[in-house]
Amino acid sequence: MNMEEVDRELIRAEEDAQRHLSPTTTEHAPRRSSNEVERVVSASSVSTSSSEGAAARRMGGMSRIPTSRDLERHPTELSRINTARSQHSATVGRSVKSRESRKPLPAFGAGKPFPPPLPEQEAYVVEFDGPDDPYHAQNWSLKKKLLTAAMLGYTTMTSAFASSIFSAATPYVAREFNVSTEVGLLGVSLFVVGFATGPTFWAPLSELKGRRLPVVIAMFGFSVFSIACATGKDLQTVLICRFFAGFCGACPLAVVAAIFSDMFNNATRGIAITIFSMAVFTGPLLAPFVGGFIVESYLGWRWTMYLASIMGWVAFTLDLLFLGETYPPVILIEKAAELRRRTKNWGIHAKQEEIEIDFKELLQKNFTRPMRLLFGEPIVTLLSIYMAFIYGLLYLFLTAYPFVFQGVHHFNSGQSGLAFFGMIIGQLLAGTVVLLDQPRYQRKLAANGGVPIPEWRLPVVIAGGVAFTGGIFWFGWSGYRADVHWIVPAASGILTGFGLMGIFLQALNYLVDAYLMFAASAIAGNTFLRSLCGAGFPLFSTYMFNGMGIEWASTLLGCVAAALVPIPVIFYLYGHKIRQRSHFAPTMPANTPGAAAGSNSSNDTAIDGEGAVDHAARSNVPKTNVEHEKA
Repeated sequence: MNMEEVDRELIRAEEDAQRHLSPTTTEHAPRRSSNEVERVVSASSVSTSSSEGAAARRMGGMSRIPTSRDLERHPTELSRINTARSQHSATVGRSVKSRESRKPLPAFGAGKPFPPPLPEQEAYVVEFDGPDDPYHAQNWSLKKKLLTAAMLGYTTMTSAFASSIFSAATPYVAREFNVSTEVGLLGVSLFVVGFATGPTFWAPLSELKGRRLPVVIAMFGFSVFSIACATGKDLQTVLICRFFAGFCGACPLAVVAAIFSDMFNNATRGIAITIFSMAVFTGPLLAPFVGGFIVESYLGWRWTMYLASIMGWVAFTLDLLFLGETYPPVILIEKAAELRRRTKNWGIHAKQEEIEIDFKELLQKNFTRPMRLLFGEPIVTLLSIYMAFIYGLLYLFLTAYPFVFQGVHHFNSGQSGLAFFGMIIGQLLAGTVVLLDQPRYQRKLAANGGVPIPEWRLPVVIAGGVAFTGGIFWFGWSGYRADVHWIVPAASGILTGFGLMGIFLQALNYLVDAYLMFAASAIAGNTFLRSLCGAGFPLFSTYMFNGMGIEWASTLLGCVAAALVPIPVIFYLYGHKIRQRSHFAPTMPANTPGAAAGSNSSNDTAIDGEGAVDHAARSNVPKTNVEHEKA
């Protein structure tokens, strides 16, 4: 019996129980206070057997209050319940099928018979106590949220900073170990390859064990491998340690956005994610000038890695001491542990504690599904190609800028790195535009019943694509001549930075809005492809700019960027029709113009309250198993 069938069975059981109540009992049934929620049909209240249905029918003479009427007054709680359902259903090990066995049961031992069945398991599963439960991270004080966001922003920027600071050291590394500059650039590329592979480990770990543990472990590993890179006595040690530093450094990029989603509600999450993204993308551009001045000084190239390690240890210390758990299922585990200890009732537990890890399911949910989305969903495929090209150029600029500012204008490494501030300004402008657009977006969201239409995100992506293309042409045709002042190619970064941030930020939001409960898989596939491009582009950039010249190499890249601009335009015009044909993108009238009125109706019974539908909660409900099988 799948989850939706169990839900409907429980709803029918409660309705049967109500019909058997005497008028007197019903009339005097005590109403629950507005901040209380009775047992609800959610991921943490769905049993793996149908025994609850029969048990509920035996309660005909008991006074029960319909939970839907209480929940109807609490859209926040209802949304969280259905979010928890989608989180639990998407977590590795939830499915009982992953642990089916045909072997006979082993003996109980010591000559004992099997004990009698325990009472209903659901009665011992802990839940949040209404929408204002202080245990939930969204109910933290604003001060605590801001301090946590600042701490995690620094942690993420440290990882991004370390990815590119090595670019300033590559000529010195190549000289010390007697290899070519391209081999020296492997220190940058292998770090980004670590970015590509790391999320396949850190993301599922964050769903099983919570957000805090992966971040703390990863920052410890990042700091250790950065020191190992700084002290490496041969090239292979340096390169291997760079890969593992990138593997550990990928954790903040994969998990911190999820922490922000845990802490901030729909109204403020966009602002938080925007600021987070600005930290992610300004980090690689702040590093070249810092690294440039370090390698030009008496400190030498190894201090670029010592600096990254020092920053990593600071982040590790802050996260270890001050980062609290934000993932709701794991918060409930901690709550259940406290209740077990204080009540001495060993049966109390959280639903997350029932999960068993299964390797086949782990592989399917964290590698197979992202690859199916990446290569089988047109929206994910084309947007990932676009974003992979943009991300590749971000790291290609680490070698292209020295061609212009060191080769043509004869800057040193530190001065050349300062030219990246044009791109940083452009990124800050793009982030500001997105933030200023939030009130308009919130008004449209409220007018649509709280359900986002994904295509609302795309105008900024289209504008960013045009700006990015113009910036590349501007850079190439103003940077190859020494008689053109250096400020002209440096200023081109305002357009490229604006385009990069605008494309990335809103394209990722588009994927989240379009795929909802499968957004993590869509972003995982996207991250895999773009990280491979980020690793590969710097390796051929030297040959391309030497062979074609600065102006014609930039023209080639600009033409490719111009050819990719129509992708978001097509999705803006026809995205809703493409999503209707998708096996993974949920469609309903509120978020898909032209969708049938009955879309996803199989989920309505679980979340409707006497005809009133909470669309914000509804958008979090997984598709039926039938739809999964079709996919």
